[in-house]
Amino acid sequence: MKLYVARHGQTQWNLENRVSGRTDIPLTELGLKQAGMLAEEASGLELDLIIASPLLRAQQTAAVVAKRCEIPMITDERLIEHDFGCFEGCLRTDPEFRAIRKNLAFRYPGGESSFDVAARVYSLLDEIRITCADKNVLLVCHGALARVLRTYFVDMTNEEFGAFMTDNCKCVLYETEDGSHGNRAGRDGEETAICSEEKRLF
Repeated sequence: MKLYVARHGQTQWNLENRVSGRTDIPLTELGLKQAGMLAEEASGLELDLIIASPLLRAQQTAAVVAKRCEIPMITDERLIEHDFGCFEGCLRTDPEFRAIRKNLAFRYPGGESSFDVAARVYSLLDEIRITCADKNVLLVCHGALARVLRTYFVDMTNEEFGAFMTDNCKCVLYETEDGSHGNRAGRDGEETAICSEEKRLF
């Protein structure tokens, strides 16, 4: 199975560098153009299915790709963006926001922790691994969600986790040989990666 993960196109809050977790805002004109570029690139990937976040910016992006590739698109609530609670709409440079962001088990007041996000995203990936084992799937989601999703496949230090960010409409391939995730012990007892190297496709 090949699992492709793409962030939605640009929104006004992305442009303003604001925290936009569950706030449901549409794509900008540039965001729609980015979705079109993603669709053109995706048309050559032999995709079978798109699974998208329920938020408008992801739905708009996924719909453009689905139409261009002529494949079904479904929505899964588990791909919704990290809930940043009281920090929704604040600048991403806000000192308090950045301080909390370093603590993966700390819930944003009124929102979620990174561990909360991992619990729901990992359950979705486990399901996809089984139900879509013979398919190529594109997930259309969000920046913070994609950061947590990456940890399912790639070990990251806290510093690497905090620094990782996906550009708008950047698409990344995660591929496993046996449908599993993470690392496992090889025959010689050493840890061997069973997922391919993360690849930036476009």
